[in-house]
Amino acid sequence: MRHIPRALTALALATTLLAASACGGDSGGAASSSDGGKVTLRFTWWGSDTRTKLTQQVIDAYQKDHPNVTIKGEYGEWSGYWDKLATTVAANDAPDIIQMDEKYLREYADRGALLDLKKAQGLDTSKFEPDTLGAGEFDNGLYGLNAGINSFAVVVNPAAFKTAGVPIPDDKTWTWDDFAKTAAEITSKTGGKITGTGTLGGNEAGLNLWARQNGESLWTKDGKLGVSPEKTTDFFKYILKLRDEKAIPSAEAISQDMNASLDQSAFATGKLAMTFIWSNQLVAFSKATGQQLKLLRVPSTDGKAADNGSYYKGSMFWSISSRSKHQKEAAEFVNYLANSPAAGNVLLAERGVPPNTEVRAEVTPKLQPADAATAKFIQDIKADLGEPSPAPPVGGGQVEKIIQRYTTDVLFGRQAPDAAAKAFLDEVKGGLK
Repeated sequence: MRHIPRALTALALATTLLAASACGGDSGGAASSSDGGKVTLRFTWWGSDTRTKLTQQVIDAYQKDHPNVTIKGEYGEWSGYWDKLATTVAANDAPDIIQMDEKYLREYADRGALLDLKKAQGLDTSKFEPDTLGAGEFDNGLYGLNAGINSFAVVVNPAAFKTAGVPIPDDKTWTWDDFAKTAAEITSKTGGKITGTGTLGGNEAGLNLWARQNGESLWTKDGKLGVSPEKTTDFFKYILKLRDEKAIPSAEAISQDMNASLDQSAFATGKLAMTFIWSNQLVAFSKATGQQLKLLRVPSTDGKAADNGSYYKGSMFWSISSRSKHQKEAAEFVNYLANSPAAGNVLLAERGVPPNTEVRAEVTPKLQPADAATAKFIQDIKADLGEPSPAPPVGGGQVEKIIQRYTTDVLFGRQAPDAAAKAFLDEVKGGLK
């Protein structure tokens, strides 16, 4: 994900406007038109042309069954989405239904821009997978409804393992030492033509799982930084271990890869045998590599899969504007997106594995191989999962770029792990609101 300072600046302007009109705030549907009259809803999302095409099909089907409702789609690429959303919120002109990302969920909710979905009329979560609602919940409210299940994983290219003559490890028992040994062996046996793995420091998810495996967490439930200097130091030390054992590419190559598009990334272009991804990225990486890839559980400290800190994360969320004049109708459409087999049969796993278990059972036989592999992985790891990780606090959405910078500093030798850990934590704390 990309850094969006302009969006956050624009969003900050919304606080005053929302406060000035507090009497029309989180009304839980009270402002909704329920007299059967004509209603127009604005619905915004980011994503590819494929996502837009499928989403429009769902909109068309819903409008056919609800002739009093018109839904106007507003869509775009990630790079401009957040600036536009922040501007519309600041101008008190937010769309009714918002596709939301975990990084900014609390940012918008804390500023009063989102409806507490627990108060929404017509929204049913009874068929959702247990523990899939947690990431959208904080301060006793539900501000984002999980649109798809995700989990952090190791993706492997079996063809690269075959070329190296190295067996794919048992992901139910492997440790971080096993991971490093396997990656270094691949680099050695291919003469460096294929490097074992990408870095664990490419985003904050790696540090979060490292912390969770050691009794901590990147964020606390009350919106504070929860990882200690000691565990962060250990995290950077492990990244150095991978470098020193030639399990990962050079510092220069890693720095370049952090800014590469998915199609041009080191894994997609066959330079790596493994890397860390979110499970819903398997489809895109499978397409980019032209290979049948495999998802593995993240390693653990003690070799027990149940202790590796994994959890179900929302790939993205459905949110409703607290300023919507049609909150009931907006909630009914979100309910259709989340719970209707008809919508599920169109969207399939495009936004991630459906969290509604009945919808998932309906669509799974129709999934393409990579989507089916993702759904199987999500099901296979279920018994070993912990509770959802808390949503990032206000200002926490910037951590990815910060951890990438300190990871490269450590790899280039510009900072020792303990100094990088302290500086990283100080900078993150300084950015929290």
